[in-house]
Amino acid sequence: MFSTQMARRVASVLFISRLSFYTTATKLEKLFSPFGSIEEVKLIKDPRTQRPKGFGFVKFSSEIDAQNALKSMNCRIVDGRLIFVEFAKTTNPDNTTS
Repeated sequence: MFSTQMARRVASVLFISRLSFYTTATKLEKLFSPFGSIEEVKLIKDPRTQRPKGFGFVKFSSEIDAQNALKSMNCRIVDGRLIFVEFAKTTNPDNTTS
């Protein structure tokens, strides 16, 4: 049961790559909000310089909204850059410890 809940949670998170360094979290939210309710937008920054690294995550409250956003936004040009959108992947899908 836990694994299906975890899979559903990850399925509503999109990974957006090749973002312009001028793209902000606010702009990402505006771009993706027409597809549904957004729970969180995270733009990854270099911890030392605070400059964006060119990728981020958008978490939708619905898996269907995330799928629609992926279909519409993948391979679109945003701030002069061709962006790629895909479902976020977990680094450790098996969280069991013994």
